[in-house]
Amino acid sequence: MTKTMYKAAALALATSAAFTLLSANALAQANEIKIGVSLSTTGPGASLGIPEKQALAMLPQTLGGKPVKYIMLDDGTDPSNASKNARRLIEEEKVDAIIGSSTVPTAIAVATVAAEGKTPAVALSPFVPKPGWLAWSFSLPQPVGVMSAALFDDMAARKVQSLAFIGYNDSYGEAWLKEVQPRAEASGIKLVATERFARTDQSVAGQTVKVVSSRPDAVIVVGSGTPAALPMTALRDRGYKGPIYQTHGVANNDFLRVGGKSADGVVLPAGALLVAEQLPEGHPSKAVASDFVKRYEAKYGAGSRDLFAGYAYDAYLLLGKAAASVPTSVQPGTPAFRQALRDAIENTKGLPATHGVISVSKTEHSVYDASSRVLVKVQNGSWRIEK
Repeated sequence: MTKTMYKAAALALATSAAFTLLSANALAQANEIKIGVSLSTTGPGASLGIPEKQALAMLPQTLGGKPVKYIMLDDGTDPSNASKNARRLIEEEKVDAIIGSSTVPTAIAVATVAAEGKTPAVALSPFVPKPGWLAWSFSLPQPVGVMSAALFDDMAARKVQSLAFIGYNDSYGEAWLKEVQPRAEASGIKLVATERFARTDQSVAGQTVKVVSSRPDAVIVVGSGTPAALPMTALRDRGYKGPIYQTHGVANNDFLRVGGKSADGVVLPAGALLVAEQLPEGHPSKAVASDFVKRYEAKYGAGSRDLFAGYAYDAYLLLGKAAASVPTSVQPGTPAFRQALRDAIENTKGLPATHGVISVSKTEHSVYDASSRVLVKVQNGSWRIEK
């Protein structure tokens, strides 16, 4: 064979190899699932969004046995930015599903756009999807009704007769107020003060003066992340010594850091992840939660576990199980895949996750139930299951 023939053969072989590689890459891209992510990694919700982002950064490069690409955006805890992010992810990136956002207002903004774009959205904040969104939105954190019931059980045990409320002046605060008012009435507890504050407030002096002057047996603070420490600290500074309840929106160690000694004694409902090691043997979430905590803290440091990181990981578990059940004939990036993925999520039953067991139905898109909560108390700067 002449030198020219050798060159020609080599060129043909290289061309064939390149073509094979391109074909393989094209096939991989055709099978690749795209997951859009909009989180509040800056702004008032950053203490929620940052651990969520960290959890997602730990995920494998497959989802339900298929290659996956995550497109992560920051919404700055701004609903208008969350809406823009969702539109970009759906219209430009052609994602198959969205995870986010970190707060109720931003999650509602994402859900609204996802409904328009017929794209499954898994929220990392506790809101109940309205009927128009129900088909496409799912809410991972335990719903307000499930969590508030645990608090009122504790109030009954303490024989609380009067209660003061101080909460966010947004949809999260409103959802809790609408739950607290009828529960208090049904429990024979008088609601003696109702005060609101903004996530960005630097002082709640006026509100706490009114709360303390109402002389409540107990106070419930409704907020999320580190901003929820502000009213609690102000109440203690003004000499309030009674029980303080918080919501599962504060269940991370950054809240403990900011709250300091004023957090001691605070009681709140939380997911199993927060106290994984304290769960009884046989608890359905113990193995999953303990494994996640071990891997998360190995990467981000001892004591770094975070409820919101767990919600993000549970979103991955939910989407992964659903994606695995979508027929291989239905390709990602198509309306048919998004519909099949949504249907599969809706039919998820008995999936062990870090916070509890996930079960979804056509009429219930808040995926955790009462078995996915524990009542915890802050003791000496750490979380303990309340006996």
